[in-house]
Amino acid sequence: MLQLQNFAQGKWVTGAGKGTELFDAVTDELVAVADSTGLDHAAMLEYGRGVGGPALRKMTFQERGRMLKALAMYLMERKAKYYEVSVKTGATKIDSWIDIEGGIGNLFAYASLRRQFPDSSFYVDGDLAKLSKEGTFIGHHIMVPKEGVALHINAFNFPIWGMLEKIAVNLLAGVPAIVKPATLTSYLTEVVVRDIDTSGILPQGALQLICGSANGIFDHLELQDVVTFTGSASTGKMLKQHPRLIDEAIPFNMEADSLNAAILGLDAAPGTEEFDLFVKEVRKEITVKCGQKCTAVRRILVPEKYMEDVQIALAKALSQTAIGDPRNEKTRMGALAGKAQREDVLKALEQLKKESQVVYGSDNMALVAGDPSKGAFMAPVLLRNDDPFKHLSSHNIEAFGPISTLMPYATTEEAVAISKLGKGSLVCSITTNDQTIARDFVIHAASHHGRILVLNRESAKESTGHGSPMPLLVHGGPGRAGGGEEMGGKRGVMHYLQRTAIQGSPSMITAITGVYQQGANQVEAQPHLFRQHFEDLHVGHTVFTHKHTVTDADIVNFANVSGDNFYAHMDATSLEGTIFERRVAHGYFVLSKAAGLFVDPKKGPVLLNYGIDEARFTKPVYPGMTIGVKFTVKEKIEQEKRNEEDIAKGIVKFLVDVYDETGETVALATILTMVAKRENK
Repeated sequence: MLQLQNFAQGKWVTGAGKGTELFDAVTDELVAVADSTGLDHAAMLEYGRGVGGPALRKMTFQERGRMLKALAMYLMERKAKYYEVSVKTGATKIDSWIDIEGGIGNLFAYASLRRQFPDSSFYVDGDLAKLSKEGTFIGHHIMVPKEGVALHINAFNFPIWGMLEKIAVNLLAGVPAIVKPATLTSYLTEVVVRDIDTSGILPQGALQLICGSANGIFDHLELQDVVTFTGSASTGKMLKQHPRLIDEAIPFNMEADSLNAAILGLDAAPGTEEFDLFVKEVRKEITVKCGQKCTAVRRILVPEKYMEDVQIALAKALSQTAIGDPRNEKTRMGALAGKAQREDVLKALEQLKKESQVVYGSDNMALVAGDPSKGAFMAPVLLRNDDPFKHLSSHNIEAFGPISTLMPYATTEEAVAISKLGKGSLVCSITTNDQTIARDFVIHAASHHGRILVLNRESAKESTGHGSPMPLLVHGGPGRAGGGEEMGGKRGVMHYLQRTAIQGSPSMITAITGVYQQGANQVEAQPHLFRQHFEDLHVGHTVFTHKHTVTDADIVNFANVSGDNFYAHMDATSLEGTIFERRVAHGYFVLSKAAGLFVDPKKGPVLLNYGIDEARFTKPVYPGMTIGVKFTVKEKIEQEKRNEEDIAKGIVKFLVDVYDETGETVALATILTMVAKRENK
């Protein structure tokens, strides 16, 4: 028997009480005792704020991202250990894969996301706002890490994924975390946190763990903290009303279990690929993790003319599911997380049976392995509700296990209406090969669902399925689902950053943000910017180029080279009714000529140009006009070496401001270049 410990203030601490006994979901053997009695919650929060927070805020987004990558690789090397423990939760190999490697995958995803952030500890958000006529007073927004702690209260069904998908986001943002896993499966979370601690990859105070009750911790939360909750809607509502959250205006993100729906499109008749895909997908959602997923399908919406066909096909598919001890290689569905959990599911089932008929399911399970008297096993149950607008328990009661309800609909409009009776869900899906049906359903149902999967023969091979939230897409939903969102790529990171409006002169805002703002002071570069290594370049340093007078021959020659013979460039007789006074130079000629003016052609630190962002042509350029370029260092982004042989380099964004003889800008663009560092010399 293992006595779980808590990781608090940089130390592993044993609880001072009797604790809660935790049992193997399959064998009913005692696995561990979880106890958090005696933990000083106030001290833990202060440790996170005072030790973990400052250490993370000193790091840039790039450094935090590389930290996540290192942690992901470290945990992946030790994943076999986690699989050995995960089986005790009743999870099969595929269930465990979702939890373990899915969780580690989130770390990898957010490590890669660092490329969308600057090489600084804060983020410059959006575009500048011109607040004055002459441009000497502007506004902008910056986003800095909150100076509190992210308190994550997680559910029992994904003890690894639930933790890693959340901390990946707050750590990239620069905010430390305290993780409170559900006590029932906290023994698996503890194994992973021990490895994270041993790795030494995270700074001290970046992560703490509570195995057991966290009652009372809300009393010590402060305005800079963030709380996330995953679990039942009833518990989430209770926590959301805590006076401390209200008094301190503390963000509370809730992701609650919901009555998710899967819809078979009107076109997906028996015999079509979509019909078969639908049956396969619904069967998977009922049986994977023994139905213990917040995204699992609870309501199956089928065209009324196909109800019998779906019922027969789905019952046949479910009957082929081998139930038993996940340690046996023949097992395809394991056990619920515990006997108490099974009792809760059975109680909910009895409520559902008052308005729905059981069309598949038996109390007499045949296990391929395991003892039904010891394990928390449960066979899949399929219910049928023939009047979903009248019998509403299917839309109000969730049995958090392998149970789902068939219900008919007549039109796509009716399917939308039935899906909304769940009062908000994390996800719904529609299986259809008809684009009109898909569009009608998605547009009209989207207000009530956090995510909508459209499944058909084209996407099936690579689709991750109804129940799989993806790191770069938001996970959450309205109403019953909690009204929050997590993950979502860059969107998720923003939840842990404070957006602040800043105002001042362009030069002052440039100095604060480290990003050149148009109108700020420009210092002439010496030597030419293309002669300087990455470390030597400074934001605001500028090359003022020679000038060029545009001619008719320029326009003709560019048309010949590019093949662009658009009338405005080539036919002066066709300009009546247009905005042009006479034939106009190609915008791309203007940019190409600008490159000819600002590029220093000799071999130097600039390795390559790999893109143009935000190109704008702001004023027509006619023959006889003279153009010049102000070529300015706009932003610098550090880039790590992939291996020892790789060239040390960074990414530099240059602002290309093309202006005419009056000084007015005619074109603007940002070019991205790769520039070598001096250490390669």
